[in-house]
Amino acid sequence: MWDQRFDRDDYLYGTEPSQFLVAQRDRLRPGQRALVVAEGEGRNAVYLAEQGLEVRALDSSRVALAKAQRLAAERGVEVDFRYTDLAHWPWEPDAYDLVVAIFIQFADPALRAAIFAGMQQTLAPGGLLLLHGFTPAQLAYGSGGPPCAELLYTPELLREAFAEMEILQLEEYERELQEGSGHAGQAALIDLVARLPVADEPKGSG
Repeated sequence: MWDQRFDRDDYLYGTEPSQFLVAQRDRLRPGQRALVVAEGEGRNAVYLAEQGLEVRALDSSRVALAKAQRLAAERGVEVDFRYTDLAHWPWEPDAYDLVVAIFIQFADPALRAAIFAGMQQTLAPGGLLLLHGFTPAQLAYGSGGPPCAELLYTPELLREAFAEMEILQLEEYERELQEGSGHAGQAALIDLVARLPVADEPKGSG
């Protein structure tokens, strides 16, 4: 399905990074090890590489990854793109300073729970999770996202899923998206920024 969706001359979600990711720029540091989950055509991974991060990006579409490689080459940056099914990705412990998950709302609740757990496992102590997606209110719009409420995020779902992390930002809001033809129009969005505590630090939201 994803190969078919991405098999087009243009970039389905554009080539510019998510506005959410750009808004987090002050949290980014050159040399940070970053993992981008279900990255698609490369727009967010390339942006991180442009900020000087060491970036690995995962996706299950070879078509999307080929386009992502082209985008990285055009922008003059290196990204370690990996073809994988997230259901079988080995989440290496303490491997990344940053995990980015933007519009990865394709997984049923069981797989989503496994992915969320894996993202936490692969963060190094003090590492950041940046997650951005749609809320159930998105069902009223035709601007992108899955047509199924169980795949969408609520603040309660994210607080529970990441209860062991320090919640730095959790916000739901509506905004106009202009991200290629795939995300175009008014949208109901949610942002999560969470930090994995280091040893002996208190957990949970402040």
